[in-house]
Amino acid sequence: MTATEPNQHGVVTIALDAMGGDFSPRNEVEGALEAIRIAPDRIRVLLVGVRDDIEKELRRLGAENNPAIEVVGATQVISMEDEPVAALRQKRDSSIVKGFDLVRDGVATAFVSAGNTGAVMSGATLLLGRIPGISRPTIGSQFPRAEGGYTLVFDVGATVDSKAIHLREYAIMGSIYSEYLLGVKHPSVGLLSVGEERSKGNELVFEATPLLEASGVNFIGNVEGRDVLKSTVDIIVCDGFVGNVILKFAESMVPALRGRIVKYSQKGLWNKIKAGITASVLREALKDFDYQEYGGVPLLGVRGVTIIGHGRSTPKALRNMILKADEMVRKQIVEKITDALRPEPILA
Repeated sequence: MTATEPNQHGVVTIALDAMGGDFSPRNEVEGALEAIRIAPDRIRVLLVGVRDDIEKELRRLGAENNPAIEVVGATQVISMEDEPVAALRQKRDSSIVKGFDLVRDGVATAFVSAGNTGAVMSGATLLLGRIPGISRPTIGSQFPRAEGGYTLVFDVGATVDSKAIHLREYAIMGSIYSEYLLGVKHPSVGLLSVGEERSKGNELVFEATPLLEASGVNFIGNVEGRDVLKSTVDIIVCDGFVGNVILKFAESMVPALRGRIVKYSQKGLWNKIKAGITASVLREALKDFDYQEYGGVPLLGVRGVTIIGHGRSTPKALRNMILKADEMVRKQIVEKITDALRPEPILA
């Protein structure tokens, strides 16, 4: 039985894949300790992975006796190069499989990983199972808007070649996530297309439009790529191939801007002074574009809270992934999605 709520003492237990990231288990251990320092009475972390390596990091940080930390041994690691489904079958004692086992068995209430994205998505679907009524889980990401706040985009790469029914499910799940995690009342939903007019789009757009109109969400029609960073709409739904291109492009923006500023500052002393004056303002303005601030992305549509992060996740990013998992458990996002997709009873 999957655990979905805090225990009787109000503590949420989170299983963390300690072997997933590029700098594991160092960053995972540091991130877990940072999260516990922020919420010492609310969070318990199970560090899942190679016991000797994890315990070495805990000793280095003087945290080997931290009561909010427990090490769960796993002898195998699913690498970034492994084929996801095959690795799940062949590496049953991996940190990813054992982490999902802990959630499925009710020992943990959420799973967090910066490991092989495909393996995490496949593991969540195969080991936890989909919420009834969901044919395809989705991952979404939040994009900061110029006027403040965020636009959520679903799907950003869980799968590609989405069908119209999948976009309907993304809209429903995204609306619940936006309302209860971001506090947006009655969030608006747009369908990504090549024009705002109803007559524009491809076959997927034309098929999805009537389903979204009848879904019960606040559907406003077609939106365009320029609306991702504007306040036009709260949620945008699209195929995972397109969404992933948008996500990767957005992630490249801040490094590109920083590189341009450095290059500009090298063109003389006055340019260097101007770049230095604006650096702090620019840093603050672009902070919301930094993946570390939101940590990772939620996988919605499975029977358990799952957060997926970058392989290069820093301790700060992992801390925020853990805190997001805690918030999703406390706000019962899985239960709310389950209720929203539950079929209406048939009256005799």
